[in-house]
Amino acid sequence: MRFVIFTIGLFLSAFASGQNKYSEEYEAFKRQAIQDYDDFRDRANAEYARYMRDAWAWYRGEKPMPVPTIEEPVVPPVILPEDDRGKTPDERPMPFDEIVPAPAPVPEPQPISPIEEKPQPVEQWLHFVFYGTPCKVRFDAAESVLLNNIRENAVADMWERMMTSCNNLLCDCLDLRNSMKLCDWAYVKLAETVANTIYGSGHSNEAVLLQSFILNQSGFKIHIARSDNHRLHMLLAADCDMYNYPYWKLNGEHYYLLDHSGVDGLNIFTRTFPEEQPMRLSIAQEQRFSGKLSSERTLQAERYPAVSATVVANMNLMDFYNEYPASYANNDPLTKWRFYAQVPLSRVAQERLYPALRAAISGKSERDAANMLINFVQTAFVYEYDDKVWGCDRAFFADETLYYPYSDCEDRSILFSRLVRDLLGLEVVLVYYPGHLATAVKFNEPIPGDYLSVDGTRYLVCDPTYIHAPIGLTMPDMDNSQAKVIML
Repeated sequence: MRFVIFTIGLFLSAFASGQNKYSEEYEAFKRQAIQDYDDFRDRANAEYARYMRDAWAWYRGEKPMPVPTIEEPVVPPVILPEDDRGKTPDERPMPFDEIVPAPAPVPEPQPISPIEEKPQPVEQWLHFVFYGTPCKVRFDAAESVLLNNIRENAVADMWERMMTSCNNLLCDCLDLRNSMKLCDWAYVKLAETVANTIYGSGHSNEAVLLQSFILNQSGFKIHIARSDNHRLHMLLAADCDMYNYPYWKLNGEHYYLLDHSGVDGLNIFTRTFPEEQPMRLSIAQEQRFSGKLSSERTLQAERYPAVSATVVANMNLMDFYNEYPASYANNDPLTKWRFYAQVPLSRVAQERLYPALRAAISGKSERDAANMLINFVQTAFVYEYDDKVWGCDRAFFADETLYYPYSDCEDRSILFSRLVRDLLGLEVVLVYYPGHLATAVKFNEPIPGDYLSVDGTRYLVCDPTYIHAPIGLTMPDMDNSQAKVIML
């Protein structure tokens, strides 16, 4: 027995020794990997700064592209006659012209290597507010660099100083990006806010360079430029065409000037950085801004009084959406609605709206539940034309439709598509007829009505602007031969 215990003891001792050796080897490997990452990033930055000292080339920019417009006149809402309400729609396959596919996903910009924090004897924090949300990043005011001029060498000198002093600042910006679920456009605005807070209004060139540095180190495809009026500018690439911003064509890509300075020619540092990516204009998650609630608004379906909810909006999110740039994929105006329809409804809206709607449709069939939801979207909102309200065409994110007093067919279709996906778990496509937007839903149960066969899948037409029409009815006078199916 003692021999067995002794043998087990020797085995455990050897096992522990092996484990310690393995742990030490792993830690050594991890330290070496981190050092290799740091060395790679340092070399990339050093080479980037070295080329920055060469003369920058002058390029003339292109005028802003106006938002493409769809020429067809807007179709007004139609009210289903009372005598036709409650009738079961006939089964009709509907033709359509083409399918607009969803744009291919683009990788999220990421640093070329993990950015490691550098311990400081005393941490100094910079506090600021970003879309109503208190934020902070580590930054030592003594490390701030001022430019004597904006020639190549001076800019490169400041870049090199930021390489050694801004690691913790970069870590904190990236942490905010993750914790607040910031989309790329929001992160661009965060970098701008941080830079402007550090340098204030009196040092715009330094702020531009710091914003450029934060985005460059975070993986964004940017170029630094200089205008003849002694100002630095940042040019930013995007994965889709952006409208109302001037742009420069560099290496086959469009780089946009966001500062509204009106310059038409720039001296540009055209060197690229390893593994950089364009800014993505999609929004995959809710932006986690602090709540600043609007006044309450009660919404109720006319046919189903139980389908009623009192909602509020986060005004910080409304401010963000109000500044979001217009863009289309592949210069196709029909792709714009997908950007809005893919954005989830905010938590504050869901917390007010979804429990009431779930209670109302609980135990209902897919058909009955969808009819209740579509009547809610058809009748709880006041219809108005964008030109009258905004002076131009403007699509809404689902939260905006709940907040603003007026909406049109595209806003209602985007909201209805969100409700059907979230509350019923069903697939939806958008359907564009000349001058009008509707939806079509893939139901799991057989429901008669007008339907589209999309790659062999049956989608039932559901029109949130055909007032009091049940699911399965196409609005009168729609030209299905020109209808476009927009995949989500």
